[in-house]
Amino acid sequence: MRIPTSTALAALGGALVLGLTVAPAAQATSASADCTTDAFGIAGKYGEFVLGDDVHSPDAEGAVAVGGNADFSGGFSVGNELTAPQVDALPGRASLVVRGDLVNGGSATVVMKGNAVVGGTVEGRAVEMHNGTFGKKADLIDFDGEFAKLRSYSDALAEEPATAGAEARLDGNRLTLTGTDSGRNVFSVQASQLEKAKEVFVEVPAGATTIVNVTGQSYDMATAGTTGFFLSGGQDFVLDDKTQSADDGAVRARLLWNFPNATRIVKNSQAAWPGSVLAPYAHLELGNAAPVNGSVWVASLHGSGGAETHHFPFTGCLPEAPGTPKPGTTPSGTPSTTPPATATPSAPVAPTGSATPSGSTAPGTPAPSASPSRPEGDLATTGSGDMIPVTVGGAVVVAAGAGLVVMARRRKRA
Repeated sequence: MRIPTSTALAALGGALVLGLTVAPAAQATSASADCTTDAFGIAGKYGEFVLGDDVHSPDAEGAVAVGGNADFSGGFSVGNELTAPQVDALPGRASLVVRGDLVNGGSATVVMKGNAVVGGTVEGRAVEMHNGTFGKKADLIDFDGEFAKLRSYSDALAEEPATAGAEARLDGNRLTLTGTDSGRNVFSVQASQLEKAKEVFVEVPAGATTIVNVTGQSYDMATAGTTGFFLSGGQDFVLDDKTQSADDGAVRARLLWNFPNATRIVKNSQAAWPGSVLAPYAHLELGNAAPVNGSVWVASLHGSGGAETHHFPFTGCLPEAPGTPKPGTTPSGTPSTTPPATATPSAPVAPTGSATPSGSTAPGTPAPSASPSRPEGDLATTGSGDMIPVTVGGAVVVAAGAGLVVMARRRKRA
């Protein structure tokens, strides 16, 4: 059977196209495999995920999980902004989880959507349920295990090098973080540098994930009297608030502040703090002014007044989490009722007469310097390893196409 030259040439052209296109396709697959939108697991489903005690009023718009005791005696509402699928994704559909005791006093704790689970006693008024049920259960969430993963992941993120083109510049009392990578931008900022910023500007491409690694054992927003966080996805800067944010909140939703070593963070400012806060060793003092527009994952928490947590879940795409915690960082139990001396909140953290679960450890121990074991190349990989077999395969196809041309020409001459 003769193979027309035109057919052979078409085969060769198709082979060349395949050889040129198959490698980029494999590279895209590898890049997506290096990225996860579920880096925080169970913790990522909660707007407040606290290992120890949580003293808070008047509300959290998302779900709340407390590994110690909860003092909501000033009045507290939970979960009003949750969607039905978000409630269904929670363990036991519980938008309020308290492993220890819950103190309500004369005010009500109101669960707007989802169920409520308390492991200890409920003091004061009963929990008011709107669309769910109340139950007694202390082990719905393994807080110790989840915080072991959060601490390991925070440590690993801190070792990510700053992205090429990512710049942190402090001009007087204005800190500007500028990134150019359309996928992920990593910044490294000292806490002392961040404390000098009266205004913070973050500019990254729309749709990009932003990681701000903040080094240091404490951060106090009141040091400079921070008045605003301004975000941009490539257009004009927008002062972040609940009702306004850059790119309809897309920049804020992919913004993560990572405090791997901090034992105390103070948000004492009239400025809303956009993005989610990962500080698994720290006591977070929210103050009584403006909210956090994102999730918080902390060792203990205190806040009142306008210092709410608004329901803007983190949706960024982060490196795959390593599976091995650092030696010595796995907590043996719940933190002590009172944070360490450097992290004493302005109001009592522990309710009177409440019981903290046994086996407690204080959250004030900074992360050891040893790095967790993980594959070579840090968290992010280029995916170039998958390119070799794909390239070879493309070359074989090209060679086969060329062979068809030669055969066709020989038979024509015959």
